[in-house]
Amino acid sequence: MAAGIPFVREIEFDYGAVDQVSPLIRRVIARNPGPFTFHGTGTYIVGRGDVAVIDPGPLVDEHVDALLAAVEGETVTHILVTHTHPDHSPAVAPFKAATGAPSYAYGPHSLGTYWADREVTESRADLAFAPDHLVADGDIIEGAGWTFEAVHTPGHTNNHLCFALQEESVLFSGDQVMGWSTTVVSPPDGDMRDYIQSLGKLLDRDDATYWPTHGPAITAPKPHVEALIAHREHREVVIAEAIAGGTHRIADLVARMYRDVPEKLHRAAARTVQSHLIHMIETGRAACDGPPTADAKYGPP
Repeated sequence: MAAGIPFVREIEFDYGAVDQVSPLIRRVIARNPGPFTFHGTGTYIVGRGDVAVIDPGPLVDEHVDALLAAVEGETVTHILVTHTHPDHSPAVAPFKAATGAPSYAYGPHSLGTYWADREVTESRADLAFAPDHLVADGDIIEGAGWTFEAVHTPGHTNNHLCFALQEESVLFSGDQVMGWSTTVVSPPDGDMRDYIQSLGKLLDRDDATYWPTHGPAITAPKPHVEALIAHREHREVVIAEAIAGGTHRIADLVARMYRDVPEKLHRAAARTVQSHLIHMIETGRAACDGPPTADAKYGPP
């Protein structure tokens, strides 16, 4: 999920069409457009003959049918999942039932490091998904003519993975790096400290192109990631200045920081501000009068 750019619904989009975006990569976009998904979830098909499918997407029959039509006559050998939000993993079940392909992911939905001892009850999570094969950071997944390296990038969710296609120097960046907006980092499954560290991890890589789940390709990844880190750092400077000046509640911080963003996105913005404040408390740059909840009072350390 992302926020920061108002979504325009008045678009014409060829949902279900198969777009050949590189010699090895095809993309099919689901009809689930919105303020957090842009035009919709982009499901990627990698290879020819024996293929891998990345993020089958939401539980939308039309999309599952389009994916099955796209791979007709081929064998799906792997279903790769970046993370367990409802626009990414629920379609794994019907797609797996139709193809027999096993799923690969970091694990079921879990919480960020700050909330790791709490029960997972997030309504935005796909709690039904459990992978057939657990994938760890650095694992290699191979198929006929394609090779992936798994890159664990917690932050947006604790189980978020990117997948690096070695043959084309491409990183499928999921929701860690978006092609159209910044990423919501929402407690309890989102963790700002982890998210920023994961951005730094991507900066150390040399992938030539990112293909995110939402939005167009990112053809200059390093400047893009550097800008995302700078954006997060600037947000925390603004928050520090605001709480030092007497603004102590998240709702008031959101009204001040997101005045140019449609109000319907303020709830998501508030959760990201909360994640920033938790990060700032962890690093000694803010304090709270109790647990760092959405309604707590925050202040300088």
